[in-house]
Amino acid sequence: MTALALNDVSLVHGDGEDVVTALDAVTLEVAAGEFVAVVGPSGSGKSSLLAVAGGLITPTSGTVTVGDADLGTAPKRELTRIRREHIGFVFQSGNLLDALTVEDQLRLPLTFGRVAEARSPAELLAGVGMSHKAKRRPHQLSGGERQRVGIARALMTRPDVLLVDEPTAALDRRRSHEIVELLAREAHEHGVATVMVTHDQDVLLHCDKVYEMVDGHLNEGSAASA
Repeated sequence: MTALALNDVSLVHGDGEDVVTALDAVTLEVAAGEFVAVVGPSGSGKSSLLAVAGGLITPTSGTVTVGDADLGTAPKRELTRIRREHIGFVFQSGNLLDALTVEDQLRLPLTFGRVAEARSPAELLAGVGMSHKAKRRPHQLSGGERQRVGIARALMTRPDVLLVDEPTAALDRRRSHEIVELLAREAHEHGVATVMVTHDQDVLLHCDKVYEMVDGHLNEGSAASA
C-alpha cells in the first residue's frame, strides 16, 4: 500500500530572471514499511523534497498525498492535523529542547493535540537503547544519542510517514550505521514509509531503494543490497 506519493511535483522560487526550480516534475511513491534514501549534491533539491513531502511547503504544481489525503487541497487545520498524526520528522541535530529530559522530549508531541494511538515512551527509549538516559537533558548526550532521541520522539504518534534529514552528518562510521539500522528496523517492523536524505554513501546498504536528486530531478538508482 502506498503511504506517500508525489506525482509530477514542481517547486519554483522567485520570478523573472531570478527563478529557481528546486523540484522539477518529481514523482515518488513510498510504500508502507519501505525505507528509501535520497542522495545528491548540496543544492540539488533534497531538502525541498522533504519539505514538500511533509506538507511544510506547497508545491507550485503536482500533487502530494499521504494515505488518501491530498496535502495540496487540505484546509490549513486539516493539514496541521495530518502532519501531527501521520508524519514524523527527524532533523539533523535531533532538534531537542534544552530544558526537557529525554523522556519529556518524547511526551512533547502529545501536548499538541489528541493522538489516538501514541506509543509508550518507555518502549521507544528501550528500542533506541536510551532507557538508561531517560532523565538526562540534551547537553548531557552525545550527537548519536540526541539523534536516537529525535527518532524516538518522531515515532511517538505512530506516523505513517517518517522524513529524515541527514541523520548521520555529525556521526562517526559506527554510529552512522547504528542510526540507519535503527531507522530501517522501525520502517520494516512498524510499517513506516521512511524517506532519508543523506550524503553518506556507506549507509545505503540498509535501504530498500536509493534515488538520486540532481538539479531538481529525481532519478531512481539501483536497489540497495541487504
